[in-house]
Amino acid sequence: MPASGRLPRLVTLCLAVMTGAAVTATGTAAAPATSASFYDPPSPLPPGENGDIIRHEPSEFFLDPLKTLPARADVQRIMYRSTDTHGEPMAVTGTVLTPHAPWLGTGERPIIGYAVGTQGQGDQCAPSKLLAAGKEYEGLFLKGLLARGYGIAITDYEGLGTPGTHTYTNRASQAHAVLDAIRAAQRLDESGLPDDGPVATSGYSQGGGASAAAAELQADYAPELDFRGSYAGAVPADLGAVATFLDGSLYFGFTGYAINSLEAAYPAVNTDEILNERGERLLDEVEQQCVGETVARYPFTESSTLTEDGRTLSAYLGEEPYAAVLAEQHIGNRAPEAPVLVAHSFLDDTVPYEQGRSMARAWCEAGATVRFSTYSSPTHAATAAAAFPEAFAFLEGRFAGLPAPDNCGTF
Repeated sequence: MPASGRLPRLVTLCLAVMTGAAVTATGTAAAPATSASFYDPPSPLPPGENGDIIRHEPSEFFLDPLKTLPARADVQRIMYRSTDTHGEPMAVTGTVLTPHAPWLGTGERPIIGYAVGTQGQGDQCAPSKLLAAGKEYEGLFLKGLLARGYGIAITDYEGLGTPGTHTYTNRASQAHAVLDAIRAAQRLDESGLPDDGPVATSGYSQGGGASAAAAELQADYAPELDFRGSYAGAVPADLGAVATFLDGSLYFGFTGYAINSLEAAYPAVNTDEILNERGERLLDEVEQQCVGETVARYPFTESSTLTEDGRTLSAYLGEEPYAAVLAEQHIGNRAPEAPVLVAHSFLDDTVPYEQGRSMARAWCEAGATVRFSTYSSPTHAATAAAAFPEAFAFLEGRFAGLPAPDNCGTF
């Protein structure tokens, strides 16, 4: 079991930034001064393929909100083509980072398709905006990737910055957005990144789900990529289990994000019939919020206080049409072809450990190469930081061509 104590100074600092930035990035102040029109896609979308660049512009990435610590990278904000849950074309924004550090490994410089954790659902929470404002709480992990010479493609996901509702934790939409961000980085001439070099994905929490889903779909959706592997931490693989776990917890508001997402992607889902006035107001409010504001506004909410008949949301999620929609979001039904590192703490206070382990076991049974690492870090946020060294080592090993770690059958 990887050690969760004695974190290096950088990791400890990152944990402080994660917990602090999550509380401060709450409103429109999180967004840097930028042209709002950049995030408005042309209508109709120009013809093209998934991953094609629609527009781009120079941007910035700061490690602090005072903008005194610029990251050592060239930064481009991008809009690119992707496909939504149902295979329809959509425009997604994001950021491409080209490190100033040289690539010292063999072959061409790798690209990481980076999937951020929960940012919120308001457009002001888009990672491309938070990076430029110095308020992206995963900035120090990104700094570590840049220091290793990796190019990075960071998706904003569907509807985060761009018009429409952010489809939070939607399996297919997030996987497509991550994989197409890599394609976009390869096709962006201004990035200077290789157009056919090795790639991988990485993410934790919501980002862990996106990275894991990308690993599952890559062989079919983006088979041309030289895909070496995925790091996926604290994966919300079973949204029904996560909803039950979060009910009445500090992070209950995340359930509101997920319900808004399901309603946006699936017309059959209509919670107006089951929610009372308070429940409807919660959904409207969280759709405009960043994560810190949501956590502060709705801690320890019991879902039974939001429904007309006093039943919990989990009770409804076990019925149709919700059950079928949730089943489509399940991660673990498809075996990744490339190696995967999965990290999860058995003391996770946001994403239940057992459903993450079940996903990894299902992958093993289907023949995938999986390293499942159990941590004892006391919280969800603490494990994100504690797993940094193992995640870095895993990615380094994939690009170096080393044998992939596999502990299937032992967890």
